[in-house]
Amino acid sequence: MLIKADKAYIEFILNVKQRIQAAQIKASVAVNHGLMELYWDIGAGIVEKQKQTAWGDGFLQQMSIDLQHDFPDIQGFSVTNLKYMRLWFLFWYTETIGQQAVDQLGKIPWGHNLVIISKIKNQQEALFYVQKTIENNWSRAVLTHQIEGKLFQRTGKAINNFEVMLPKPQSDLARETLKDPYKFDFLMLREKHDERELETALVDQVTRFLLELGAGFSFLGHQYKITVGGEDFYPDMLFYHTRLHCYVVVELKAVKFKPEYAGKLNFYISAVDGILRTEGDNPTIGMLICKSKNKTIVEYALKDIHKPIGVSEYEISSVLPDEYKSSLPSIEEIEAELEGVHMHT
Repeated sequence: MLIKADKAYIEFILNVKQRIQAAQIKASVAVNHGLMELYWDIGAGIVEKQKQTAWGDGFLQQMSIDLQHDFPDIQGFSVTNLKYMRLWFLFWYTETIGQQAVDQLGKIPWGHNLVIISKIKNQQEALFYVQKTIENNWSRAVLTHQIEGKLFQRTGKAINNFEVMLPKPQSDLARETLKDPYKFDFLMLREKHDERELETALVDQVTRFLLELGAGFSFLGHQYKITVGGEDFYPDMLFYHTRLHCYVVVELKAVKFKPEYAGKLNFYISAVDGILRTEGDNPTIGMLICKSKNKTIVEYALKDIHKPIGVSEYEISSVLPDEYKSSLPSIEEIEAELEGVHMHT
């Protein structure tokens, strides 16, 4: 190729090679800050050279050949990856973000970085997923799932009274902990399911439910027995949040929000505060997850509530028609059938 004899190219490729040698990276290193800095520099160099010269993408082929020849033990210098370095640099580079971006981006693997820039169009949303990946140590599959589930658009959107009921910074953290709506696409329910059906399905799929709730939730139980004044009460689900350092009472409603639901949840929160909360715990918060809600009615309902409560909706795309659901055998029926088989064998 003619580009190989170009004096400017020779000088450019020598500089890149010196930068690689200075980084002292090895093929066994999956990701580190030095590798991200190297990719950033290479991406910046490609962009700058293509601005200054008439080189098209053809020169990346020669660049790839030269780098792989001199650094055969280092992966990542394919034509495709060089193009990704350029795209990655162009996505993130602004006069204000510069090194700050590299510091954050260097904390997550290269493959995660590519998922983010391929699926997201703006920096604010992309930085959200970078930070969440760092905080939660997401795998690439989980990161992809969260992006496709529009976590950014749902986070912090639940109607709540946290700003009034909780001190800062707990109120901000609590608000960011809740989503609206919650995606229960991993469930298979009838269109006209009830609370018990919803709760049972979530308990059966508690690992995926915890993933949807987000980092920090520790499941303590469902229909958790609390005795007040000699009477027993059973909140739908009880969690402890390890970052908020508080109990979280979750009530599920398979119908539209009604003001009395907030009052009942307020009672449960008071009971947990009085019975379970210790000196080291922050105030208990409540989450009411409904099939639907009217924003104005929720805001009025929470106005005179004295405990921190957030109200969200949930969505389910995997809905089974009611007429088919009724024809499916229950777990008990399946077990009885299996027992009958064993008795006749």
